Amino acid sequence: MPLLVNLLVTFGSSVSIGFGVWHFFVLRAWKWYSYMDPAATELAVAIRAINVFFSLSLVLFGLMNILFIFGGRANRFAVIVLLTATCILWMTRLVFQIIYPQGSINPALQFGMLAAFAVVTLCYLVSLGLILFQKVTILSSF
Repeated sequence: MPLLVNLLVTFGSSVSIGFGVWHFFVLRAWKWYSYMDPAATELAVAIRAINVFFSLSLVLFGLMNILFIFGGRANRFAVIVLLTATCILWMTRLVFQIIYPQGSINPALQFGMLAAFAVVTLCYLVSLGLILFQKVTILSSF
């Protein structure tokens, strides 16, 4: 695997994992429950479930990308499929940040999030492009 692909996937995956771990604590850190009616217990449970699912998905996608790139057991097709799914997820998040920006209370936060999402998306897109168009060999000894 070329060094550039390894670096890009490692960086993008590290950010994904970090963002996922941070998101486990976002409800409490930003006091989301204070914005909800205390009687809306089903809403609180639904938001908690969605947040845990989202957070765990980011962590797992990050870990899988690292394992597939460095593990030496994944074939080219599997890596392409995983990176494609990861690219779609991060492109969706980037588009949402452009259309419905979060962090608009503070422009530094809003544009910092936009920049972070763009950088992570590019890391995965460039890696996918290198693997697709330069016929990068995936298989290596473990």
